Order: sequence, then C-alpha cells, then structure tokens
Amino acid sequence: MSEQEPPQGRRKRKAKEQTPVQRALGLLVRREHSRKELTRKLLARGIEAEAAVSAVERLAGEGWQDDARFAEALVRNRAGSGYGPLHIRAELSTHGLDSEAVAAAMAAFEGDWSENARDLVRRRFGESGPGDLAQRRKAADLLARRGFGADSIRAATRFDPED
Repeated sequence: MSEQEPPQGRRKRKAKEQTPVQRALGLLVRREHSRKELTRKLLARGIEAEAAVSAVERLAGEGWQDDARFAEALVRNRAGSGYGPLHIRAELSTHGLDSEAVAAAMAAFEGDWSENARDLVRRRFGESGPGDLAQRRKAADLLARRGFGADSIRAATRFDPED
C-alpha cells in the first residue's frame, strides 16, 4: 500500500458545498434563531449578504424561521434560568425584534415574575430566604442584576416562607 492511499475503509469523501439555505437550516435545527442572528451567522461563514438575506427570507416564508417563535422560546429559556423581564426585554431587542414582537413574547409568558424572583432567592439563600439586612441587600442586588423590577425585588426579599 502506498503512503498516498488512505487505509481501507477510511476513505474521505469530499463534502459537497452547502447552499446558503442548507447552511441556515443547519443552524436552525440546532436551536431557534432570529432573522438578524441567522443572517449574521451566515455572513460570518462567508456567505454573500444578498444570498444570506434571500436564504433567511425563504426559510421564514416556509415556516422554518419565525421571530415570534424565537422570542417566546428565549423568554421561556431565560425566565427558567433566573432572569427577569427587564433583562429579557433588553436581550430581545438586541436580536433585532421590533417592540410589538417583544411585547407579544413577554405577554405570552405564563409565569409569575415575583415567584421567579422568590425561587431565585430561595436557591441562593436557602428556604428561609435572606435573614438579615445585609443578606436582603445582596439578594436585592442579585435580582436587580438579573433584570427584575422593584416590585418583584421587594416581594422576593421580604417574603415569609409560610406564604
């Protein structure tokens, strides 16, 4: 066997060059993407701007890409990870979604932000919650960094475990 030939059973096939639509679909099967994010990723992979926009438009038209579905999934995911509505709204706006799409996604969330804040405080400070003033401040700072509003912060840091 010569050195140039690969060993039997290990022949490498030449990969066919994927079309922009195939590349975009490959990204979408992994997780939801916004139009802006999907276009940006295609451009980063060396696809021309016009072809990237065309591919994203085609997939959106066929139902593979949907900004509303993306926004709702992001809201559910971030809320489940302990982030509040202010943080999530800001993140949604970075994905190029208009204010109506952001509002619709936030309205579709069926959870309770104050309860999410309480759960986060319980996970960090135990079932009894923050005990003294210093722990309450730490809890409030955590919730503020995570994007919870003042009402949720107040409810989460001054709760009675019997509630």
